[in-house]
Amino acid sequence: MIAGMKTNQSEFNGETRRSMRQSLQLCLLPLLMMAWAGCKQDAKVAAEINPVGTYALVSINGNKVPYIMEHEGHTGTIKSGTFVINSDGTCSSTMNFSVPSGGDASREVKATYTCQGTNLTMKWEGAGTTIGTVQGSTFRMENEGMVLAYSKP
Repeated sequence: MIAGMKTNQSEFNGETRRSMRQSLQLCLLPLLMMAWAGCKQDAKVAAEINPVGTYALVSINGNKVPYIMEHEGHTGTIKSGTFVINSDGTCSSTMNFSVPSGGDASREVKATYTCQGTNLTMKWEGAGTTIGTVQGSTFRMENEGMVLAYSKP
């Protein structure tokens, strides 16, 4: 009879362990599914980024525009700028600035781009390649040592 009691007790403990293991698995399954769905959702969001639009230059190297800069021994003020990303794979950057002689000037440069996730890789006409990042309504890129930040209204 004592041997029977031990057998019953062992069976009871075995059932309790199995039941506890199943409960833990059932509790962990939804958490794992939410984590997996969350990761998958992030990947989906990155794939759906649409950078197309007109962005206004808001800062250079963290300083608000207008921005006083020195370039090759000359001082000038960048007054404003726009960055236009078109749906056909082209983009352009226009900057309005004052020149040392006291006048104002404008310069536009054009590029073709490819978009992968949040990165925009631009191949400039007559120049090199630059990589920018689109996050929400903000576009940032580094060009000739300057970090340019643009915002879409």
